[in-house]
Amino acid sequence: MTNDKGITTWKQQAKVKAAKYCAYQERTQQEVRDKLYSYGLYSDAVEEVLSDLISEGFVNEERFAQAFARGKFRSNKWGRIKIEMGLRQKGISDYCIRSGLREISEADYTDTLKALIQKKWNSLEGEDAYARKHKTARFVQGKGYESELVWRLLADLENS
Repeated sequence: MTNDKGITTWKQQAKVKAAKYCAYQERTQQEVRDKLYSYGLYSDAVEEVLSDLISEGFVNEERFAQAFARGKFRSNKWGRIKIEMGLRQKGISDYCIRSGLREISEADYTDTLKALIQKKWNSLEGEDAYARKHKTARFVQGKGYESELVWRLLADLENS
């Protein structure tokens, strides 16, 4: 049996560990919740510690969505559709998803897509025009880019 002081100390230790976990990189509330459960805390204590971490700024899902969107776009060249799906899988709210997607400028987005299309197009040299166009479209759509934009840029490439 543990007294109140022992419970408080354990919660404080878990909070310090969780704060370090959050300081290393942005985390979702669910990731932090799972980590707190892995420390052996029970639901009331987990929610209390998580609430403290949120109020102290260690956990912020809007900031997480912004960092996720920037990182996946810059590093992995993901399109908006794939980024949105990734955020939805992590349980992020629509508001935070929209905020994250606003981190990607329209110019950067279009330039990145053009570069991806050009690179794939060049790699398919020797293929007939129909296959080349459709393989390129499938490739960039698989990375999460919008069909309408992809086909418009492919038409521009073909006409140039």
